[in-house]
Amino acid sequence: MLSRQANTLYWMSRQIERAENTARLLDVTYRMSLLPYRITDNAQAWAEPWALPLVINGLASDYYARNPGPLNAEKVLRFMLIDSANPSSIYSLMHAARENGRSMRGIITTEMYEDLNAMWLELRLRSDDALNNGGLNEYFEWIKIQSHQFRGVTFGTMLRDEAYQFIRLGTFMERADNTARFLDVKYHTLLPSAADVGGAVDYYQWSALLRSVSALSSFRRIYRDQITPRRVAELLILREDLPRSLHACMNEIYEILRGLCRNDSMEPERLAGELHAQFHYGRVEKIMKDGLHEHLMDFLEKLQLLHLELNSHFLVPADFDPMSRTTAHTDSE
Repeated sequence: MLSRQANTLYWMSRQIERAENTARLLDVTYRMSLLPYRITDNAQAWAEPWALPLVINGLASDYYARNPGPLNAEKVLRFMLIDSANPSSIYSLMHAARENGRSMRGIITTEMYEDLNAMWLELRLRSDDALNNGGLNEYFEWIKIQSHQFRGVTFGTMLRDEAYQFIRLGTFMERADNTARFLDVKYHTLLPSAADVGGAVDYYQWSALLRSVSALSSFRRIYRDQITPRRVAELLILREDLPRSLHACMNEIYEILRGLCRNDSMEPERLAGELHAQFHYGRVEKIMKDGLHEHLMDFLEKLQLLHLELNSHFLVPADFDPMSRTTAHTDSE
């Protein structure tokens, strides 16, 4: 298929997946903001809960440029939900996904476009109402349900051709990126005081992280014991039976690229195979010994390299990424 078409479908699915993950992140942040929370060191002011969505998405500079002064929950929510000038707001992501779907009406199914269009029309009504009249939790749940529904419609109606594979590829590339960022920010930056490690706030934050990737029930079924960083890392990195784990995402990405790559485009498959092997044969003991943060940063760098190779071989090369963001953490040194 044409590179332009592959590019549009790839980004359409990434935009929907990122909108869902943004809703998950804001939901967890909102719940965490209700906890007693203290910053014991001014140098760690960025670790305040409402900095979480900005740090993960690499949007802190853009936010502060437009909203000087202390972090404000209402301003962060407006910036991440309805700000049309923020390309990573839910409003911008859903609008872009709908426009991409509209331009691909000859390739995607009628049911897929109707679902996208209905999602976009209802979103405009729900966003302002959620911000002005409460009901944020219901709004975030609605975003997640709409994303699930679109994937279900896609799976149930679309021909299993290259177009379908590029949609799946975008979904799992975005999902892997977000899972790594979520885990790194919690482990490396979120807890402001060493005295809180192992305490109630620390436990709730790990629970919130698992809930944000729909993995809390799975954790309880597998481990049936206390939530610890090691167990969470093993679950979200190495368990291939957890849909949002890095291992599960790389299983899908590698299999998709094995079908798409030809003799003149083997580098994306090679890079995906290298990452897949890293998780397939990895051990959590070595990951924790070498450093979880370092492991996740290395993964994100390799995933970005894979994305650039996909651009080079299959998609439309661009001077900039329409959804670019910086690394997932803010160094505390």
